[in-house]
Amino acid sequence: MQDPAHALCPSIQAALDILGRPWTGLVLVSLQNGPLRYSELAARLPGLGDKTLSARLKELEAKGFISRRVLPEPPIRVEYALTPKGTAFRAVMEAIHDWGQQFGGESGRAAPAEPKAAPASLPKRARSQRKAG
Repeated sequence: MQDPAHALCPSIQAALDILGRPWTGLVLVSLQNGPLRYSELAARLPGLGDKTLSARLKELEAKGFISRRVLPEPPIRVEYALTPKGTAFRAVMEAIHDWGQQFGGESGRAAPAEPKAAPASLPKRARSQRKAG
């Protein structure tokens, strides 16, 4: 029998199945500006343990959102990058950022109507769109 959530709106549920995993969205955001080595990803995501980071990278690679490339020069390094499917996450990330700015917050109350500047952690394109909008 099919899960009722999938029956109601399969495309939204499929997206939430991916983004609902802890740290998945932040891993994808971290890779938006180009490939990173494992240690670089770990440094950008303090509080994320090695076991969870490794699991998320394997899941995202299996689903086709990121690619894993072994650089053969000594010492051997592994680099992670977004695939075109992972790059398509940018629009989702920007929409979630905007929604969080407007309605997020610790209290659950709506933020002021005037949006704040986009954080520097967002890719340059998202920051410029926020300023222009």
